Amino acid sequence: MEFKTTAHIISHSHWDREWYMPFEKHRYHLVKLMDTLIDLFEKGEDFQSFHLDGQMIILEDYFQIRPDKKELIKKLVQEKKLHIGPWYVLQDAFLTSSEANVRNMLYGLQAAKEYGVVSKVGYFPDTFGIYGQAPQLLQQANIKTAAFGRGVKPTGFNNMVSDAKTFESPYSELKWKSPDGSAVLGVLFANWYSNGNEVPVDRESAKKYWETKLADAKKYSSTPNLLFMNGCDHQPIQVDIGEAIKVAEELFPDITFVHSNFDDYMDVLQESLPEQLQTITGELRNQRTDGWSTLVNTASARIYLKQMNQKCQTLLEKVAEPLSVFSYFLGHEYPRDYLRYAWKTLMENHPHDSICGCSVDEVHREMVTRFEKVQQTASTIIEEKANEVVSHISTKQSVVDEDMIPVVVFNTSGNTRDVVIEKEVELEKVYFSDMPFSEIPDFLGSKDLPDINLVDKSGKVHVCKTKDLGTRFGYELPGDGFRRPYYARIIKLTFLAHSLPGYGYKTFYIKPAKETKLNGQPSINQCARELENEFVHLFVHENGSYTLTDKQTGKVFENLGIYENSGDIGNEYMFRKPNGEVPLTTKDLKAEIRVVEDHSLRSVIELVHEWEIPKEADEQFQREKELLVWHKDRLSGRSSENVTIRLTTHIQLDQKAKGPSVKVTIENQAKDHRLRVLFPTNLSTNEHYADSIFEVAKRPNIPEREWDNPSFDHHQQAFVSVTDGKHGMTIANKGLHEYEILEEQQTIAVTILRSTSELGDWGLFSTPEAQCIGTYQAEWMVIPHKGTVVESEVFKEAYDFQVPVIAVQTDVHEGLLPTEKTFFTWEGKSLAISSIKLAEERDDVIARWFNTSEKETMVIAQPMQGTNSYKSTIVENVKEPFENTQIQEKVKPFEIISLGWQVKE
Repeated sequence: MEFKTTAHIISHSHWDREWYMPFEKHRYHLVKLMDTLIDLFEKGEDFQSFHLDGQMIILEDYFQIRPDKKELIKKLVQEKKLHIGPWYVLQDAFLTSSEANVRNMLYGLQAAKEYGVVSKVGYFPDTFGIYGQAPQLLQQANIKTAAFGRGVKPTGFNNMVSDAKTFESPYSELKWKSPDGSAVLGVLFANWYSNGNEVPVDRESAKKYWETKLADAKKYSSTPNLLFMNGCDHQPIQVDIGEAIKVAEELFPDITFVHSNFDDYMDVLQESLPEQLQTITGELRNQRTDGWSTLVNTASARIYLKQMNQKCQTLLEKVAEPLSVFSYFLGHEYPRDYLRYAWKTLMENHPHDSICGCSVDEVHREMVTRFEKVQQTASTIIEEKANEVVSHISTKQSVVDEDMIPVVVFNTSGNTRDVVIEKEVELEKVYFSDMPFSEIPDFLGSKDLPDINLVDKSGKVHVCKTKDLGTRFGYELPGDGFRRPYYARIIKLTFLAHSLPGYGYKTFYIKPAKETKLNGQPSINQCARELENEFVHLFVHENGSYTLTDKQTGKVFENLGIYENSGDIGNEYMFRKPNGEVPLTTKDLKAEIRVVEDHSLRSVIELVHEWEIPKEADEQFQREKELLVWHKDRLSGRSSENVTIRLTTHIQLDQKAKGPSVKVTIENQAKDHRLRVLFPTNLSTNEHYADSIFEVAKRPNIPEREWDNPSFDHHQQAFVSVTDGKHGMTIANKGLHEYEILEEQQTIAVTILRSTSELGDWGLFSTPEAQCIGTYQAEWMVIPHKGTVVESEVFKEAYDFQVPVIAVQTDVHEGLLPTEKTFFTWEGKSLAISSIKLAEERDDVIARWFNTSEKETMVIAQPMQGTNSYKSTIVENVKEPFENTQIQEKVKPFEIISLGWQVKE
């Protein structure tokens, strides 16, 4: 069949909620745009269609100002004039968790359902690279097509597109496939999402415009259906687009011009596609470009934002939701509305110019407030739901005396764990109603602390350490009365919770004793610079680096933990080291070393580096920024003046830990620089593994031949791992999303701080707060292992590193639950569990895993309660019912699988 050339013009405005202006200033212009749009639609037929940038939050932002317009907007959507969804926000794909990407789709489709019609295109117009499992997520949401602007074709300064000698697809249209084999039709904005912007009405101008634009589009199109995006970032609506289309039709009678939308365009496009399209598999990360405009270094801009985000995501998906499910099993309310509020508030921080840290300072100050709101909400849910479960536990056992203090430890990671717990315990409290409040602190402080034993339900004594924290004010909020203030005598209790059940709890008891048993346990600290447990041995050198021995294999990793510092004359988007600069390191800098904690459960060595580094970039840097010199072409260097930064590093080894965990406090007084920590592996390999969205991605250590940038940085979620097949090293992290594999010694370099001074796109936007002057922290864990991170299942250790355990002090009381229990059992080789929650629109338990391996495996799962079970999609549609409550289901290589159970009839 022969198709006539058709120009599909889609009116839109790519709406960054906040970017070079703070949110409220952007919204002021959004309201104007929406008001104009409504007026255009009401005037008649010249304006046919508008695409609302794929994100439902735009409507929520608008209705906060114009609540009376909601029914009118519904009418326009149902008439298929205004096209909405499927996302809640246009979030960054790599810097938000797997579950955050699912919830973004879930809440977007849920919000769109109210309007009756949703645009079924996976819309990623400006996403800074896209995870490889996106086609699988889209297919599970019954979305067959995707449109994106980055990740395949070179996109340079000011979003100018250009050709490389080779790139993944010669056409705008391509087949995009996930590792599991799921595929969608992908449409690349080969000439960007503004290639049909500001169409002239003047005939002479229109003729020149369309001659150029049509030729540009035909160059990359595999079909006669040409796509023209009529809009750009915060672009006001072209109100005369109808007239402009009529002029174009008169000038080019052999071409059909349509004021179109994505649904119609994708339908006709698929009818006219050639039989063979290029197939791209997996991640879209600009692999075959010159590497200068990948925007990957947004992963290290304002790292404090990423750390707050990781904490909030973890509290919601790994703690608050599982605890809420446990509590729901026991008859309590599932806090669906509050969880949805917390998720949606968190997702307000997930757009790419927000979580990427590449906006003006005002934007990121407001983000901190949102993160704090989410953390407050999640923490309150966690406290309440944990206490609800505890109220059902029979803490009154035969070996328990009334004066014992029960402590219930919850593990919500989904994996069995051995964890050293630190819990602040109130040994005694006196209410203000019991005596004059001014006398209470001295009364409590005068009492001698008793010796403490920690026992389990059988009376077995466990090793514990206590520290007197003195007297502290507190209060209770009774459900049936006024708040009750008190003072309490506090101790910090440290103990090992061994074999904590996945998705369950164990109860321990604090017992006053005249003699503390088990004092003779061996210390983890062998000397002032040496740590050892059954899994690893660690020796700290004078410069603060350390040698780590894997006692399971005998493999020795030397000189780990050296810090590296480079100048940065780039911007919030891209790191740029000054030409010819040799990075500074702490290799020859002596550290102050001392032991700050030492007992059989845990030992901590403190290292202090006082490090002189250049104060900032040199004077030429400011001039280059003012002249808008592209970061690739800058010639500035670092200042000759030095300042001192202080690095205080705590290396911690717990009794049952598979490797040391490390926390560094950075007192930063320098500008325009990047700080990394180095882990030379000396493992011979050409590739490595990194945690990504529902995938442990395998990536090359060396870039493609087109790559010109000296840096080859990447995104990670929870970990990065190098292996030679026999031995491996995995570096887990908390909110440290940027790493690079250095060719020398196959070194893993993880960025822990980056200081930069400007936004860096189409103008001069100063961002002094992005210099991150002040005190910051970073945390990671070093895990040596056999084989790969997948084969050894060390990925579970890395994921668990991010998940806190919850310890709850309670009293001795009766209950129906035992002192130790799991609410949800599962098993499956190479499977990583992602979430357990209640469905959004029914009271069913939904659990989700993904297969980290290239081999088929089996999941076996059963909750504490449940009747009808089924296989679900990521958007919680029933896909395949099962006969039994216990499920045994095959999981294909790299498959994302969701299972559901009906809990109540």
